[in-house]
Amino acid sequence: MPQQERARITRERVLEGAARVFARVGFAGASLSDITAEAGTSKGALYFHFTSKEHIARAIVDHEQNLAKESAATVIAAAASPLEAAMGLCGDFARLVASDPIIRAGVRLTSEAGEFDPPLTSPFEDWFVALEQMFSAAVATGQARADLDVRTFVRFAIPAFTGVQLVSGALTDYADFVQRVREMWLFLLPAVVTPERLGDVVAALDRVLPASA
Repeated sequence: MPQQERARITRERVLEGAARVFARVGFAGASLSDITAEAGTSKGALYFHFTSKEHIARAIVDHEQNLAKESAATVIAAAASPLEAAMGLCGDFARLVASDPIIRAGVRLTSEAGEFDPPLTSPFEDWFVALEQMFSAAVATGQARADLDVRTFVRFAIPAFTGVQLVSGALTDYADFVQRVREMWLFLLPAVVTPERLGDVVAALDRVLPASA
């Protein structure tokens, strides 16, 4: 096997092993020995690619963001309205967290942002920008109330989504995350959607976040 290919495979093994460790015990609880044992690599191989535990963690968060952005682009392209896109993004991310160890590790590391210097803030900032654009478009197209303070709403909705995520992770290891996100939107929509459009928006929620059987 060419050396470059071996190096790529080793780097991926380190990231995947570190993701499992970080998802399980968090950044502070993880050690480089834990990561190398989980990845099945030596510390020398790890240090060939990464200078520190924080370097690995940031690489995981970057990878998680790239995966999430690729998936988000597909969701947005398929959405029939700004609010369907916003709800679909949340649902899609919830499914990724429940199924993908890299995404799950990135989420846990982001929730521990204060462990890093500088703190990991870009994932939250990306969500704020995306949802503010979508809800501004919803107001402009008459889906959302004309008097909606979009920025204030988004500053509430994203922490609410993060709280749902944390509680789902703690109580069910994310098994109920998708359904809890659906419930969150069912509570939020009547407060922000115009009455004449509420039925259509709930129908869109049913498409992107259907109720579990």
